[in-house]
Amino acid sequence: MNIILFDGPIIRQDLLPLTFTRPVAGVRVGILTIAEKWAKRLGSPVAFLTQPYLQPKYKKTGTGSQNLYINGAALPDAELVQAVRELKPGEALYQQELLLAFNSDAPAFDTPDELAAHTPASRKMHDSCTVIRQVWDIFLQNGNQIRSDFAVVTEGRQSQPVGDKYTMVYNEENIFIEEGVKIRAAILNAENGPIYLGKNAQVHEGAIIKGPFSLGEESNVNVGGKMRGDVSIGPFCKVGGEVAASVIFGYTNKGHEGYLGNSVLGEWINIGADTNTSNLKNNYAEVKVWNYRAGALKGSGQQFCGLIMGDHSKCGINTMFNTGTVVGVSANIFGAGFPPHFIPSFSWGGADGFVTFKLPKATELAEKIMCRRNLHFSETDQAIFQHIFEQGEQYRDWEE
Repeated sequence: MNIILFDGPIIRQDLLPLTFTRPVAGVRVGILTIAEKWAKRLGSPVAFLTQPYLQPKYKKTGTGSQNLYINGAALPDAELVQAVRELKPGEALYQQELLLAFNSDAPAFDTPDELAAHTPASRKMHDSCTVIRQVWDIFLQNGNQIRSDFAVVTEGRQSQPVGDKYTMVYNEENIFIEEGVKIRAAILNAENGPIYLGKNAQVHEGAIIKGPFSLGEESNVNVGGKMRGDVSIGPFCKVGGEVAASVIFGYTNKGHEGYLGNSVLGEWINIGADTNTSNLKNNYAEVKVWNYRAGALKGSGQQFCGLIMGDHSKCGINTMFNTGTVVGVSANIFGAGFPPHFIPSFSWGGADGFVTFKLPKATELAEKIMCRRNLHFSETDQAIFQHIFEQGEQYRDWEE
């Protein structure tokens, strides 16, 4: 049976700009991405049914006529996995009106819209699972997902020792260290939640880490970094300063002092030294966040919400982000003052105004950055950039 994680069209739009460059199931929350969670829980590789411009980069399906479609925004737990496994051909699982899973013996669907238009005759209900519906759900659910993933990832395995007599450890049984990890004169406090340190990760001198916390493969917590809990750092990142209740997907550097709270950063991002995000309004009011589907600011229902930043975006030193700022893909922000709450993809500038970051220059920069990690910015990546650039023209209102 092919296991295919599909993009729900509405949820996918509500998760922009993070889903401009990946399927919904590519979102990281907890230790793993949603796709990695399903693959591990089901013991099988997964494929994706995503937007046509993304599909060349993400495997669609294998051979065979039996296809199990699973909503890429649904977070698996034991009950949901069991309910999905029990679906018979032609049966579908719903959370109210949201399709969670569908065991299809029909020919494979070509797009998420085709799947959404198909109404299975046999419905079963499952209302207890967690679904990532909005960008702020990622950091809201992150602590619980670290706990859940920790149990799955470490089951039946033995942690490596801390290996440093100058590191202070609290609740060591709730800490798991993969091979190749190096820790020096740090504080690891897992009293409030687990701490997971991925393969070849490093925790440098003076770092303070409170669980729940996850550090991906080859990533670093820099000297004196303060990780305040409910924090997930993906693979190949460098993180310093003060971070709380935030998720960084991977290949991103926030290496210097400055505060990041209640935020989500994609991949290939660089945060300049002493950059700070506001995550609480002065009047303690609800934070409004730009929503692409609505084309306007939308109430989040949250008192705390910081920065949402799409892949390949950058900011200069001493950048100040307003509460609930949304930055698209491949934007460059710099200069004094607070930039707007919404910064479209391929923007270049700051509080004093923006111009368009031209596509050839943006592509050239992406190539240079990925080359430093021995990765290639492919023709497929270039086509994705082209699509996002054209789609974002409507938001770059400074254009003639």
